[in-house]
Amino acid sequence: MKKEYSLERLDLKALAQAGDELAGQAPISQFARLVEESAPGSPLSHEVRWTALGEARPVTGGDDQVWLHLQAETTLTQVCQRCLGPVDTGLWVDRSFRFVKDESVAESEDDESEEDVLALSREFNLLELIEDELLMELPVVPRHEECPEEVPMAVEDEDYQAAEAEKPNPFAALAKLKKGGLG
Repeated sequence: MKKEYSLERLDLKALAQAGDELAGQAPISQFARLVEESAPGSPLSHEVRWTALGEARPVTGGDDQVWLHLQAETTLTQVCQRCLGPVDTGLWVDRSFRFVKDESVAESEDDESEEDVLALSREFNLLELIEDELLMELPVVPRHEECPEEVPMAVEDEDYQAAEAEKPNPFAALAKLKKGGLG
């Protein structure tokens, strides 16, 4: 029988020692920070799907290393920065995390390690980690490969053009002097 785990208070060490895999899906509306990045008024009908696999790797002369392998995916509707229309952005995460005893060890080892190093916590929130990782996958400038409608590349302002037409030409006086002087 598989052990029950709380996603908001996950015992990572128990998950790793059992070698268990968790999988699930949740509406994107349950991830407030992802919702903030979506286009205003866009439907929040997409799902966040994920799997998390715990692994305990033996270490010579010490406690087993706790690892978590995470895969997550969703689609987020954002605003295209070219045409300003909605664009569906696919987000995909496939990452492994090694857990250490506390924040100071995690900070010192993270820069030197190829994998992400996090502090082991008795009340680890897996859903927050999933949201954090998906947020890091957001494009800096969301846009269509090809916008569905032609994007106007020039701006026309009728008020500006009318004001420009009413302005006197600063060289008009020179033109009059030139005509008067030659006449």
